[in-house]
Amino acid sequence: MDWPTVPLKDGVLVPVLGFGTGTAWYKDDPNDPVNPELVQTLKAALSKGFIHLDTADSYGTEREVAIAIKESGIPRDKLFVTTKVQDGWRDVPAALEESLQRLNLDYVDLYLLHNPYIIPTSEDIQSAWKGLEAVKASGLARSIGVSNFQRRHLEAVLETCTEPPTVNQLEFHPYLQRSGDFIPWMREKGIEVSSFKTLAPITVAAGGPLDPVISSIATNHVTTPGIVLLSWAIGKNIIPITTTGKGDRMDEYLRAVALKLSPQEQEEISRVGLQHHFRWWGQRFFEPDDRS
Repeated sequence: MDWPTVPLKDGVLVPVLGFGTGTAWYKDDPNDPVNPELVQTLKAALSKGFIHLDTADSYGTEREVAIAIKESGIPRDKLFVTTKVQDGWRDVPAALEESLQRLNLDYVDLYLLHNPYIIPTSEDIQSAWKGLEAVKASGLARSIGVSNFQRRHLEAVLETCTEPPTVNQLEFHPYLQRSGDFIPWMREKGIEVSSFKTLAPITVAAGGPLDPVISSIATNHVTTPGIVLLSWAIGKNIIPITTTGKGDRMDEYLRAVALKLSPQEQEEISRVGLQHHFRWWGQRFFEPDDRS
């Protein structure tokens, strides 16, 4: 498969769709035994054509990614691997060294500072970011970014950084399109957007006003609602991260890369999505009507 990519400000090219290892695969204790089901799932995803794998030290799934990559036989330079640092924010270089050992890799393609809400102050966020700049300078991470950052968190980073974030991975879907021109503002700063829970309108938030719209567009294209939603995100130059344990669903998601919605379809999904608000991740950090 000839993968389209999103170019980052530092020249790194990110495949437009990633296969994730969080949520259903998350371990409370990262030292729990390797999950053979996840290893087989990742090997299946790689065999079907996925090349962008997304993990995190807090997911506890880096060892499974390592095994799947090794057993797939796919050369390292043909893959794009993202991982994230959470609790290790005080010593990012040490945290990445541990992740690389679990991943059995010499470097990662994208390394993200995972969660600003566990970092006490803006000064601490700035200090943590210096750690990410250090691992980029050392060649252990080709590109560096953040995840779940709001504008105030990014402003703190941008105030003191020498190497700005290239990506912010956050919940993004038609029911959470981020208010206050957040997406355009990030792009003005050279920060691209990756998304999780992109399929929320048909999964965790089913029953909303988009149901008939997505169904109708899917029927018109002889495809599925999931493909429509992923295509909608890709059409906005967003990089969705999705996952499944089912081979036929993997095939389905891969077809989203080729589907091109019309400008009218893109606009209708966006317009109707704005009529409803739903947030899946981090609800305790936000007021109920906060769409930022």
